Amino acid sequence: MFGFGSKAYLLGLDIGSGSIKMLQLNESKGKLKVVRFGTKPLPAEMIVDGSIMDGLGVVTAIKELAAEQKPKNKNVAMSISGTSVIVKKITLPPMPAEELDKQIKFEAEQYIPFDINDVYLDFHILSEEELSSTEQGEMEVLLVATKKDKLNDYANAVREAGLTPKVIDVDAFAVENMYCANYNVSPGELTALVNIGASVTNINILKGRVSAFTRDISIGGNKYTERIQQDLGLSLEDAESAKKGQLPGVNADALHQAIAAVNEEVATEIGRSFDYFRTTSQDDIASIVLSGGCSKIPSLPNKISEQLGIAATVANPFRKLDTTALKKSPEAVERVAPEAAVVVGLALRREGDR
Repeated sequence: MFGFGSKAYLLGLDIGSGSIKMLQLNESKGKLKVVRFGTKPLPAEMIVDGSIMDGLGVVTAIKELAAEQKPKNKNVAMSISGTSVIVKKITLPPMPAEELDKQIKFEAEQYIPFDINDVYLDFHILSEEELSSTEQGEMEVLLVATKKDKLNDYANAVREAGLTPKVIDVDAFAVENMYCANYNVSPGELTALVNIGASVTNINILKGRVSAFTRDISIGGNKYTERIQQDLGLSLEDAESAKKGQLPGVNADALHQAIAAVNEEVATEIGRSFDYFRTTSQDDIASIVLSGGCSKIPSLPNKISEQLGIAATVANPFRKLDTTALKKSPEAVERVAPEAAVVVGLALRREGDR
């Protein structure tokens, strides 16, 4: 949403609280090819609730990942999420984009719970095809605001790592970008995109190709690790391994119960957001598409489907992309695919995008 400036695809850089991901796309003969994709795990507490706590550590991790991937393009699309990012769909009297550009700060003040001078603002006027149910003579505007200090922390970390931020997006919209590029979208159907990261879950309910509702909730993979650590008496590192099914000899029943308890908590929190959305919409959510590292927990999609009564599937962000240049087996690509939703969406951005 926040542009800082060739129409070449930008280098996707997803700075999450659990890892940093980098992905580069090239287009050849109408086919998108993944030419670089790498991940660098981050220690716990380096990024907390979407805020960078250890700037030097983040810069070092980005540098190391860039040294491994050797991207030719240093221009980056990145994204942010969490409580310091506000997304609102607002209704305004019709006006040209140039006029709204001058008025947006005044219009936004009543919707933003921060000092308006402490945030960056951006907006998108929804076209007639994208309008949901506005009265004639009104227009809908998607308003995005983020705290300046948080965005600057991320942008400065990228610059200090030797890269140049050109577009700063929102995680939920990056996942939307990925989904629309890989899946056939039914115009009138509501699809809930749910990206479950390490500490934040992004919810974006689409009507066709248009965002009808977004919300970030503070729950994610770290909750599983903490519960496993507590219930099984493991170290943080062993609990993380157990969550991924990589700790031989662990008490299988206790592990299953710990995971099941958090599955229910995650499904409940997602359900609460859906309930809030239903207070503003008469339409039913037709399907849920999960992504993020936690979507790989085998029992989670079924639990969400069962508890919320809506079919939940796991996204494949590489579904329509050529991944042969990665020189990995299809099975290896499939294993990491759900974690790549945000970074694929970012890598689909071009310089000059809003």
